[in-house]
Amino acid sequence: MSHKLRASADSNLNSSISDSNNNRNTDDDDNIFPIPTIYRFRAPIASLDCMEEFQSTQEQLCMQLPQQPCSKEQLLLQGLSTPASVTRQSSTVTPGLRYRNLGKSGLRVSNVGLGTWVTFGNNVSEETADCVVHAAYECGINVFDLSEAHCGVRAELQLGHILQRKAWKRSSYIVTTKIYWNSKSDERGLSRKHIIESVKASLTRLQLSYIDIVLVHRADPMCPTEEVVRAMNHVINQGWVMYWGTAKWTPVEVMEAYTNCRQFNCITPILEQTEYHMFCREKTELYMPELYNKIGVGMMGWSPLAMGLVSGKMDDGGLPIIARSSLNKNKYNQSFSWTEDETQSSNKEERLQPEDNRRQQEKLREVKEIADRLGCSVVQLSIAWCLKNDSVQCLLLGAADVDQLFHAIHSLQLVPKLNTNTMNELERVLENKPCRPPMVSTLALR
Repeated sequence: MSHKLRASADSNLNSSISDSNNNRNTDDDDNIFPIPTIYRFRAPIASLDCMEEFQSTQEQLCMQLPQQPCSKEQLLLQGLSTPASVTRQSSTVTPGLRYRNLGKSGLRVSNVGLGTWVTFGNNVSEETADCVVHAAYECGINVFDLSEAHCGVRAELQLGHILQRKAWKRSSYIVTTKIYWNSKSDERGLSRKHIIESVKASLTRLQLSYIDIVLVHRADPMCPTEEVVRAMNHVINQGWVMYWGTAKWTPVEVMEAYTNCRQFNCITPILEQTEYHMFCREKTELYMPELYNKIGVGMMGWSPLAMGLVSGKMDDGGLPIIARSSLNKNKYNQSFSWTEDETQSSNKEERLQPEDNRRQQEKLREVKEIADRLGCSVVQLSIAWCLKNDSVQCLLLGAADVDQLFHAIHSLQLVPKLNTNTMNELERVLENKPCRPPMVSTLALR
């Protein structure tokens, strides 16, 4: 009986629809109101900005249970002789570690990387360097930064040997190295010849089939930018390099390189590596966000501890040792570290004046009070302060042993604690928040 009722209802519905269509056809055109058509669209694609907190691989998606990085004592309790015995488990991840796109490319990097200028230093043994690299990899760090200018070819040789022994999956780590030029060297400049020879030599020392990122370390005023970008485009097309970027370039130089890349149909740079810490802020906070929004150049920060100033590296007289470049008044090159020419100078280190030193010490004492209140060290607070800046897509950390590495990595847990009040208090202590100079009309200058 129910089937008969349903059939009759369907027939009545169909007849009513047909009658309404017939009536619509017989009415005047002025009285016709067309039935609106329903279009079915897919939902708009979400912006990549909201995807930064998600992991990019299935292994990282499985990391749901955050745990603390194992200390040396915990490793001994577990029966492990050295940190190199740690095995990666997909169920653990370092708290606070995130993976972000480097610039506006598809390359995913950890928000902290290992800067090997300290790890492969002269005072660190090969066994200790092996443990540091292994511990960093097990904590989830996938960026290993090298510099021919700081450690020479020794760093590339050591890292190449370590990577060969570990036999990690090549897609699980990212190696960045630099093309370094020195005005006092026979191999000077950034000519096409020097760039290609440097890349081939780095590949041999690293024992890799390709390098993930090659950075041009400082611009060469004696070499045309067109030649540099064409040479970098060539090494990428050959498969020797995946991406290229710059290091210690001014925003104007980066923009000029990007313009040349667009003009000659070459691959554009994806990042600028620059110094960033509490006492060196202008370039990172004012100009790098503009480069990212306009041309897609990301940022990789280095020296979050101001080359030992924050960590308390002092001389015999109790004064912080600052390199000569820190006294440079150029707003783009203000630095508490060395430059290439200064590393070969006999008088590369200069000390702050007593008045400047006294002011710095007062600021550091107030920063230490804030760190004590938060239950952390000044080193951890400085690293967390740098990571609080969204423009820093990857921050390079230096470590001479595993304990220093774990101490620095623990600062990731401090980032959520830096609320607005704490950041405002730090700004009040530092008193160096950069601001753009006021615009001056050309008519007023006449």
